[in-house]
Amino acid sequence: MYTLTFKVENQPRDLKIQVESGENVLRAAQRLGIEIDAPCAGNGTCGKCRVRLISGALEMPQNPRLPYADYEEMWRLACQSKVIGDAVVWVPATASAFKQDIATADLSSPEELARYERSIEAIFSSGLSRTGFTEGCGIAVDIGTTTVTAALLDLGTGKVLSKASRGNGQIRYGADVINRIIQQMRPGGKQRLQEAVREETVIPIMEALFRDSGRTSSDVKRIVIAGNTTMEHLFIGADGDSIRLEPYVPEFLELTGIDAQTAGLPAPPDSPVIFAPNVGSYVGGDITAGVLDTLLWNSDQMTLFIDLGTNGELVLGNSEYMLTCACSAGPAFEGGDISCGMRATTGAIDSVHIDDETLEPQYTLISGEKPIGICGSGLIDIISELFRTGAVNSKGKFVRESRRIRYDEFGGNYIVAFASESGTEKDIELTEGDLDNFIRAKAAIFSAIRTMLSSLAMSVEDIDRVIIAGGIGSGIDIGNAISIGMLPLIPIEKYSYIGNSSLTGACAMLLSDEATDKVFDIGRNMTYIELSTEPGYMDEFLAACFLPHTDQRLFRMDEN
Repeated sequence: MYTLTFKVENQPRDLKIQVESGENVLRAAQRLGIEIDAPCAGNGTCGKCRVRLISGALEMPQNPRLPYADYEEMWRLACQSKVIGDAVVWVPATASAFKQDIATADLSSPEELARYERSIEAIFSSGLSRTGFTEGCGIAVDIGTTTVTAALLDLGTGKVLSKASRGNGQIRYGADVINRIIQQMRPGGKQRLQEAVREETVIPIMEALFRDSGRTSSDVKRIVIAGNTTMEHLFIGADGDSIRLEPYVPEFLELTGIDAQTAGLPAPPDSPVIFAPNVGSYVGGDITAGVLDTLLWNSDQMTLFIDLGTNGELVLGNSEYMLTCACSAGPAFEGGDISCGMRATTGAIDSVHIDDETLEPQYTLISGEKPIGICGSGLIDIISELFRTGAVNSKGKFVRESRRIRYDEFGGNYIVAFASESGTEKDIELTEGDLDNFIRAKAAIFSAIRTMLSSLAMSVEDIDRVIIAGGIGSGIDIGNAISIGMLPLIPIEKYSYIGNSSLTGACAMLLSDEATDKVFDIGRNMTYIELSTEPGYMDEFLAACFLPHTDQRLFRMDEN
């Protein structure tokens, strides 16, 4: 047995654990409850779980995600490092930034709150009545793969009394739902995943809601939870393996009869806990609740609803019918699979403009003084700008010379911020490998839209409006997203952003039994298609793996 000591930045005391020879450092950290971001679930492909060896020895194979110069400075990837003796490891504060510091649509800003109030008014102007509890308070929770947001409402007035959010504690087990399910199937995994989302995330959020509002858990009369299919399964402790394996049938679509005691939440034991219904393996309660917010179920307009997050879910339809699917965009929109990518936290570049002649960038940060990486909206901007200026071609290959572009044996790299400008003291750059990963992610979105339209014998001209939801959607430049072939070329005025539609829909369910019934009705009446089995989908996807597309006519104004 060896002693592995963790020195966590900004924590007053060291954490020690006894480990067997060969034990993985990331797994040891997880056993101690130390937060180390690992979007790739420990596969060694993201390079985000960097720790520094202070003393002792760790065994780690060569990995392209960790440059040799960094290795010489004693940096290691926790997920690839094995203990071979007593060792002391330093964990930087950035390793846990995902937990507390992610920018998300959580009703915190006046704009978000005003948008929410307009949405609630519109929902109850549609014919749905306010029937349900008229006193006490209720809590609506949106369990996202990356972030969890919640609001505490006065059930009598509908007023938001407090709101809170934080990163989903499950992130350290992987950025996407598939990796989470795989982790769940390992010994003790079901309990670890459930505790990460419930004890580490949802319950602390609820406690924050009580502190901020002056209410207590005894005041809670009702709780509504909306999450994707996997998140709802992991929260309740259900087996998620059937979601990822053929025939892709979840353990449940509708979960009823759950109370606070069964759910393990701080509220009177018999308080009902309502889960927004799922539609299929990859379209869940966050979408059924979100569709309530869009009002497409009450409109003649052909509406395309896109929820952009760690996963990409889409709904196409109106009051007559609704078609839905999920696309495997991967974690690129959250910065996963991108060497300089990061979630929308402090130090993230979120918007970029590149000079036509010099290729010098101008960028903004979510917060902080120096950049440490690029989040989803910033990546869309950079790729759009590189393509617009002719720095990259339609295949995502660099074709111009500049002091910002460097070439090596792997291709070109664009330096967004030099080491002297960055908060990491290293270049923040976008590689051709990063471009390829992001192009495939945007292609998944666009090909899903094309496949849905094709299945209904429609074209983009038949779309009356496009509604975008999700934390990533708030910062997207629609014009740039169109220019790289991520979104269809239709008038920008047809696009709108509605914030966290899942949370808004869950709040409406809190306030009204009729709204709850409507969400269940929406779920039962949505037609779910599995893209991987749809004829022509793969052809659409491959055609979209270019900037903006192999069919340039789809993105020419004179052709539309």
